[in-house]
Amino acid sequence: MSPLLLVVWNFDTVVKLKLHHKLSDETQLEHGILSHLALSCALLLAAALAIGWYIRDSLKVDDFNQKHVLITGCDSGFGNLLAKQLDRRGFAVIAACLTEKGASDLASAASPRLKTLLLNVTDSESIKRAVEFVSAEVGERGLWGLVNNAGRSIPIGPAEWMQLEDFTKVLDVNLIGVIDVTLQFLPLLKKARGRVVNVASIFGRLSLVGGGYCLSKWGVEAFSDSLRRDMYHFGIKVGIIEPGFFKTAVTRVDLIEDDQRRLWDRLPQDVKDSYGANYFHNYIKAQNFSMGVLCSSDLSKVTNCMQHALSARYPHTRYAAGWDAKLLWIPLSYLPSFVQDFFITLLIPVPKSEKI
Repeated sequence: MSPLLLVVWNFDTVVKLKLHHKLSDETQLEHGILSHLALSCALLLAAALAIGWYIRDSLKVDDFNQKHVLITGCDSGFGNLLAKQLDRRGFAVIAACLTEKGASDLASAASPRLKTLLLNVTDSESIKRAVEFVSAEVGERGLWGLVNNAGRSIPIGPAEWMQLEDFTKVLDVNLIGVIDVTLQFLPLLKKARGRVVNVASIFGRLSLVGGGYCLSKWGVEAFSDSLRRDMYHFGIKVGIIEPGFFKTAVTRVDLIEDDQRRLWDRLPQDVKDSYGANYFHNYIKAQNFSMGVLCSSDLSKVTNCMQHALSARYPHTRYAAGWDAKLLWIPLSYLPSFVQDFFITLLIPVPKSEKI
């Protein structure tokens, strides 16, 4: 090849390379712009959806002062605080208490608008009398809200320590009582196309201990789901509250410990020996430590969920209440069983025979 042709060929090659690099740079720039544009659009869409969800979640129903809400278990704890909270908000609250003292104490701490009645959720006749009382109060408007809050935890502990009546004591209140109260008040709820709010628990997703408590809360979850689907056609919405650990009568460690000592003391000696001499002491110690670390004293985290379920135009199906429910127990409930078992063994001591 002649020198002249070689120069021309080299020049042409250089031009083509520069043109190629220029086109590549332009293509990369276009891709970069498109990528940034897509990311910006995605972020804007996410922001718009978040704002839309927040606005939708903030919408409330009207005329609180004409809406009657019945709450069970108002002697203390969540029910007591919710009754006062809804009373201040303007709802016509009917607070059901188990004891006369609980009813009188609550009435003195609320406005004259709040009504109290005595109710034993394990007694169908008591529930019927409550229906008659509430019917006279609500008239043709019907009952806007029913909050099934009444509950008990003890007896609670290893399943082997239990007898059949230990299970039924809890199931009668936490599950059968919820079902009986709900069924008897459904006609009034259908009149108002109202709300049912059932208090379950993170124990309704994850069984941490034996006894009737976890069974009852799993049952409340199932009952609430079936009720929600059945009542949707009649305009009734059903919400499930799933609290974590809170400082209420249900989690009073002194009451729980006293009852567990009763269960332990009546066990046959061979059963005690299978757990080991120090097991009861270690079990109580671990339980008290867990309660002390996990239990929150801010009950409003639960009652705010209840209030939203009653007052929001678009209530949620489930409400997780408490940092431990949201960040620990509910995520743990979705993990494989061996992961759950490993975590729970960190909280509960191992029987003597298991270590051998």
